[in-house]
Amino acid sequence: MQSLWMLLASLFFACMGVCAKLAATTHSAVEIVFYRSVLSLILVYALVRLRGVPLATPHWRWQISRGLVGFAALVAYFWAITRLPLATAVTLNYTSTIFLAIYLVFTGQRLNAGIIGALALGLTGIGLLLKPSLHADQLLSGLIGLGSGVLAGMAYFSVRELGTRGEPESRTVFYFALVSSACGSFWLLFSPLHPVDLHSGALLFGVAAFATAAQLAMTRAYARAKPLLAAALAYSTVVFSSLFGILLWNEAHDAWSWLAIGLIVLSGLAATHFSPARSARPPAP
Repeated sequence: MQSLWMLLASLFFACMGVCAKLAATTHSAVEIVFYRSVLSLILVYALVRLRGVPLATPHWRWQISRGLVGFAALVAYFWAITRLPLATAVTLNYTSTIFLAIYLVFTGQRLNAGIIGALALGLTGIGLLLKPSLHADQLLSGLIGLGSGVLAGMAYFSVRELGTRGEPESRTVFYFALVSSACGSFWLLFSPLHPVDLHSGALLFGVAAFATAAQLAMTRAYARAKPLLAAALAYSTVVFSSLFGILLWNEAHDAWSWLAIGLIVLSGLAATHFSPARSARPPAP
């Protein structure tokens, strides 16, 4: 039963991507990130107060840096969602597990044969997905999508460090939403702000609501299920996104795309298994 929580989280993350892609017809990626962050901030603040978690933190530098990197990762991710097939954008973002393994190696963790194989497999999948599967006009968006994976891996490394320092997860999520809201507000001072009507408002609320629900379901899954099984089921987000892309936008994937997606998913699972941070949770948007 606990494994079903991760499947539910993956479905919610895919629904968040659908809402973001639909909202992109009237709003920019930065606007979507702003509304997602503000609405999430309200929800997370209520949760923090309900649990009685104090907001004061001795690790505010780590919290701010995690928030800044996470904000950049979100902007890159939503940018990719608006310009690439949904499954492709999601897969590129999920390379974060691969880059997290790389960051752990550079911080002194031992590089074993399993990690080397996982990284080689992942880099091969990334190369296949970016070059043969994308048209020339999509390459930049593909690189930005890959950048979301690089940044998300970096952000999750910060989350891991905050966890080892005893920071409650709800406090870290709160500061992430707070920093993202502040950055989004500042960016929008120099960008056009589009009006929100009933339709676009529902989509923007859906982005925040599905993201928050997915985070809660994922937290419960990792608390109760085996870490490797939960990590494996997390990649079902790619499957759900593929189905939504086919049903809603008639997105077709050739053999190279499916092969690349399969290699990246397999690489992420291998990196999760062989990484010294084996019990850690994978990052999520």
